[in-house]
Amino acid sequence: MASSTHSGAAEMGVQESRPTSTRRAHRKLLTAGLVGSSIEWYDFFLYGTAAALVFPHVFFPESSPLTATLLSFSTFWAGFVARPIGGLVAGHFGDKYGRKPAVVVSLFLMGACTFLIGCLPTAGVIGVAAPILLVVLRFIQGLACGGQWGGIVLLLTESASPKRRGFSGTFGQMGVSFGVLLGNLVFLGSSSAVGDSAFLSWGWRIPFLLSALLFPVVYFIQTRVEDSPEFRELEKKAATGKEVVPQAPLLEAIKGHWRTILLGCGLLAASNALFYLSIAGILNYATEELGMKRDQLLAMSMISCLLAIPVIVWSGWVSDRIGRRPVIALGAIGIVIWAFPYFWLVNTGNLGNFLLAVSVGSILQSMTYGPLAAYMSELFAPNVRYSGVSLAYQLAAITVSGGTPFIMTALVAKTGTTTLVAVFVALMGLITFLCVWRLRETNPAEVRDDPEALPGMAQPTIG
Repeated sequence: MASSTHSGAAEMGVQESRPTSTRRAHRKLLTAGLVGSSIEWYDFFLYGTAAALVFPHVFFPESSPLTATLLSFSTFWAGFVARPIGGLVAGHFGDKYGRKPAVVVSLFLMGACTFLIGCLPTAGVIGVAAPILLVVLRFIQGLACGGQWGGIVLLLTESASPKRRGFSGTFGQMGVSFGVLLGNLVFLGSSSAVGDSAFLSWGWRIPFLLSALLFPVVYFIQTRVEDSPEFRELEKKAATGKEVVPQAPLLEAIKGHWRTILLGCGLLAASNALFYLSIAGILNYATEELGMKRDQLLAMSMISCLLAIPVIVWSGWVSDRIGRRPVIALGAIGIVIWAFPYFWLVNTGNLGNFLLAVSVGSILQSMTYGPLAAYMSELFAPNVRYSGVSLAYQLAAITVSGGTPFIMTALVAKTGTTTLVAVFVALMGLITFLCVWRLRETNPAEVRDDPEALPGMAQPTIG
């Protein structure tokens, strides 16, 4: 008994005396993950704002307004078509060779392609070659985006203590809101600084050229951040023959976890649909159909993103204490209920009602999105985790995210109302609720209440 007590005290002493440098290193990792994901998503979402407000005039000037908008949103969609491919490639190499190398390559590609979009000649200069080059660069953007999310959230969650994975994962999730916020802020600043005519002529390039700021972050991660402890432990076990590293992690993930991958894709349906409506589809609709002012709408979008940031952190923190599923399910049901009031408020053409619609929507979708970094990583075994989470996340990108602005524009043009768009959003909320209901809880009460328990990683995932 005394020996046991002494052993426990010694273990506690080791934990309490963990070097300050370790905690400092983790804080640096959280900061690097937040900054890197923020600039990465800034680059990716900046394209969405430009696709709604600038590219129809710059790259499709000979088309009718509706056709130009549809063509512009189709190039926006190209990035989402590429994201699953990027996720597959990065997942394969990330599971075999490490999370960090895949993240570094993804961030570098994103920064380079965004910078080059800012250098592209317009259709008035090189004709049809301009939109073709735009699609190529957008496709490579999609490849990079598909690889970075899984890598960053795994670096964050696998490096966190088991009881704080939900909170730590939000430092990657917050990058989405910060990215949109930065994109809109730079768009507004550039437009105000040079004027509307100059902005459409050349000023739109400024936000894209600023993506060069991502390169110092890439350098920092490459030189100052270690790979996650879980992956390093996996490498040690593989070297001693205690663990088998799949030669084809993607195939192994699909073979052993295909139901989880599909349900994980469905987890993102609600948040992705409402989010991409709010940052792209609704901006074009409100300016073209309701006659609202672009800069005012961007300002409202920025406010809703500011509201989303603390909700994302809170939802991840709460999921560490009550479980992942209740938080996600509550947000999904909220989106189902809010789908129709959202469009009723927007259709008034009143700026205050618009702000209320997108703000409540942002809060609800952030509740479903915040815990997902930890939740999805805990659904897969470590040796196929990068492949599994990337495939699930990026399948949602191609099936829901990229097509939502296009679908909204087409439905409104066909029916003259937003009713079917509201039905679409409500359906996405229902899909998310059903998927989280079918998946197991990865942070159940017996794990949360036991200080020595670890969240299960490779258990059956269907509840």
